[in-house]
This record gives sequence, C-alpha cells and structure tokens, in this order.
Amino acid sequence: MADHSGLKFVGFIFATVTLVVMLTATMVVTTHADRGYTPEPAAYASL
Repeated sequence: MADHSGLKFVGFIFATVTLVVMLTATMVVTTHADRGYTPEPAAYASL
C-alpha cells in the first residue's frame, strides 16, 4: 500500500506548481493582450 501522507505531500507539491504555472500564464497573456509588451527596435533592425 502507498503511504497516504506521502501522497498528500506530493499532491500538494503538484497542486502548488500547477497554480504557479496557471497564474504566470494568465499574467503573461493579460499583459500581452493589453499591449504591455513592445517589440525592441533592435529586433527589427536585424531583419
């Protein structure tokens, strides 16, 4: 049998990582949608 307290700890770690990834993705998409990211002129100078 699996150790239930160990599984709870692993589940908590996975849930925390999932929450952090979701919040980061939401912040990036929201900032990008609000045109918070502006392309740098140097990126277009090399084209």
